[in-house]
Amino acid sequence: MRKPVRLIASLVALAACLAAETGLTTITVAVKSPHDNPVDNASVVVKFVKGRSKAKFGKKIMTSWERRTNQEGLAKIPPIPQGSILVQVIAKGYQTFGQTFEIEEEQKTIEVKLNPPQAQYSSHE
Repeated sequence: MRKPVRLIASLVALAACLAAETGLTTITVAVKSPHDNPVDNASVVVKFVKGRSKAKFGKKIMTSWERRTNQEGLAKIPPIPQGSILVQVIAKGYQTFGQTFEIEEEQKTIEVKLNPPQAQYSSHE
């Protein structure tokens, strides 16, 4: 009778340790124009791209958030696992931004400066 109780207790302790290893981070994306003005209503997509859950026996973590920036140019993302995170920003009148960041902190502010659109290129000119 004691062995099943010990086995269950050790499994619960192992699951708690594995869950503690998976750190979460809260991300704030600050979107600015080339003149350091905030860009409101920009679409911000944040995806967790690298890592596997040890608590779920190696199952791939699928986490993605889509938000819009407020009038201060900020988009707050709910807790997401730490690791490689892809940030994409799309705003009218600016070039699309996309970059992967390695995030190991519990809270991180990512500052994105958008560039104006480039002139169209034509091989006929």
